[in-house]
Amino acid sequence: AFLYEGDGVKIKRIRVLPGKSLSLQYHHHRSEHWIVVKGTARVVQEDREFFIHEGQSAFIGKHQLHCLSNPGKLPLEIIEVQNGPYLGEDDIVRIDGRP
Repeated sequence: AFLYEGDGVKIKRIRVLPGKSLSLQYHHHRSEHWIVVKGTARVVQEDREFFIHEGQSAFIGKHQLHCLSNPGKLPLEIIEVQNGPYLGEDDIVRIDGRP
């Protein structure tokens, strides 16, 4: 769900169902900061994998390959804060396949 958009920032609330994931992707013009509101997130960032839990966060820099998935049994909810000079949805470069 879209929460806010202003000069150089966009904020979304994203829900990921159990066992599901977002596409493996990167961005040319923006960074992203993910804050877990509920659940546990499995994060793939470049060549590392880690988990973040409720109240924890992860920062994804521009051009960094990344993926978010829900390894749990309950829905995952995160707040995504996008920062950059261009925040259009066409700045998503999707990579075939998921880790």
